[in-house]
Amino acid sequence: MLASIFIFGGINALRYAEGHAEQAKPVLDKLGERADALPASIPTDPVTLVKIDAGVKIAAGSLLALGKMPRLASLALLGSLVPTTIAGHPFWEEKDPQQRQQQLIHLLKNAGLAGGLLIAAADTHGKPSLGWRARRAARKAGEQISDTAESTRKSARKAAKQARKQAKDLIPS
Repeated sequence: MLASIFIFGGINALRYAEGHAEQAKPVLDKLGERADALPASIPTDPVTLVKIDAGVKIAAGSLLALGKMPRLASLALLGSLVPTTIAGHPFWEEKDPQQRQQQLIHLLKNAGLAGGLLIAAADTHGKPSLGWRARRAARKAGEQISDTAESTRKSARKAAKQARKQAKDLIPS
């Protein structure tokens, strides 16, 4: 269900790439000088960037919906959501109070979606988290090392006791 808005938004952005590019252009213009520092192979054309973003939304949204690589898909969607939100809902620039309110609502909706994506990215589907597994493995390794050290101490004491007994037997009284 979380993926549906991204898939729909990606398809919509592909269908109306020029309109979305016009919406993104002010943000891209603000990045102007920084964009010149990018390698030539990275596109800076707003229409191309909108199409790439749309492709990410459709592909990652589909993967998330199908449960394939959901953590990676969620992170990709989150990476796509941030610039889309900044470009698409700049409530701080709106002069009309009603439009400002609408843009703020959309920005907060996207913030909620970002929260859902963060939860999906951290979800382990009932399996213990990587952190828990690492802590458990470290604790078990520590216990094993401790057990090995104790066993070695016992063996060393036993060997020393046997050596003393053999030395006592060899030395006449």
